[in-house]
Amino acid sequence: MMFPSYRDRYLPAMTPRRIAALPDKVWAPVILATGAIEQHGPHLPVAVDALMGQVWLSLAIARLRAEDSCYVAPPITIGKSNEHTGFPGTLMISRDTLRSQILAVARQVHAWGFRSLAVINTHGGNVPVIIPTLREVRALYGLRAGVLQSRPVPGISEQEATFGIHAGEVETSWMLAAAGQHCDFPKAVCEYPARLGDPGEVRPVAAPALVAWASRDISKSGVMGDAAAATAEKGTRWLEIGAAGYAEAIAEACRAGRVAAS
Repeated sequence: MMFPSYRDRYLPAMTPRRIAALPDKVWAPVILATGAIEQHGPHLPVAVDALMGQVWLSLAIARLRAEDSCYVAPPITIGKSNEHTGFPGTLMISRDTLRSQILAVARQVHAWGFRSLAVINTHGGNVPVIIPTLREVRALYGLRAGVLQSRPVPGISEQEATFGIHAGEVETSWMLAAAGQHCDFPKAVCEYPARLGDPGEVRPVAAPALVAWASRDISKSGVMGDAAAATAEKGTRWLEIGAAGYAEAIAEACRAGRVAAS
């Protein structure tokens, strides 16, 4: 298949005439997936974040009601991943390049007549760039702009919820369910950057004082979490929950667009 499962909503699959004639551009959001290509431990492919953006889009859009609408921009698959230097397979762009790419998409979809841009982001390192850039999008082009949020993952330990920040139980379970053929699960390990009971106030995450870190500083394997606890069954269940959450977020963006357009 040359285009993704949401082809009817994928802007690159449309002719210019069709884009010009879309009837709901004033309220339907254009969704931009921002991901990354970076190490995810010894057991997962480096395209986890880029792939998960497409997984969420495919699953969430299939759940939309008939009265809701959205369109999908070409994804940004390489992100700001300088924290993962030192491991093979990591690609990265600068914060300035990521900002410029988001602004370029916003500028063009505005020129095409759209009035709403929503981001599905699957890489934490992109967040400090995306949020202020979307404020610029609002100021420069008048677009409604925001990040789509899903539901939290249920049924994981407090330790995993706090410090399972990369290639751990949740991401590994998602990948086993969505693309298990690309995983090497026997190599999965459990490695945390810190423990809940550790003393001290300076930590990589979840602390009053944070330190700027690179993955190689806090993880020998590149894993931050309990990847060995992952299962495809958990992944299937969590994908369903996450997709339902994203579908709700898209529907809310549609409602907000209708209100603003009325």
